[in-house]
Amino acid sequence: MSEADLALAQQVLKAQPFSTLLGARLTAFGDGKATLEVDIRQDLLQQNGFVHGGVLSYAADNTLTFAAGTVVGAGVLTTGFAIDYLRPAFGTVLRARAQVVRAGRSRVVCRCDLLVVDDQGTETLCAVAQGTIAVSEPSTRP
Repeated sequence: MSEADLALAQQVLKAQPFSTLLGARLTAFGDGKATLEVDIRQDLLQQNGFVHGGVLSYAADNTLTFAAGTVVGAGVLTTGFAIDYLRPAFGTVLRARAQVVRAGRSRVVCRCDLLVVDDQGTETLCAVAQGTIAVSEPSTRP
């Protein structure tokens, strides 16, 4: 994928009102992979001071779908995903990295690691997800 593909994917993300509300940004997009980041803010935490599970789920869902889009085109929709929370999420940045496991004509299976990044840049795995993405439009890619 090119810088133009990343720029287009970033425009798609910005067109999602909820993504804008969270301040999400797409930092990588191409070759069956996508990375999405959200700065961790006070208003994204739950009562114990950890990133709310809904924010982690959002990041997994969107990143899984963007990863699928890198191989089958823009016409994609999440049909389902499972997430396992491994440890409480706290830090400065939530980073979701997804990659395609298998791409078929009508479904794409992807997995996603959700990590928190601390002030020193150290990543800690806090959740993992796997999802199935439906291809709703045929790809225009060769």
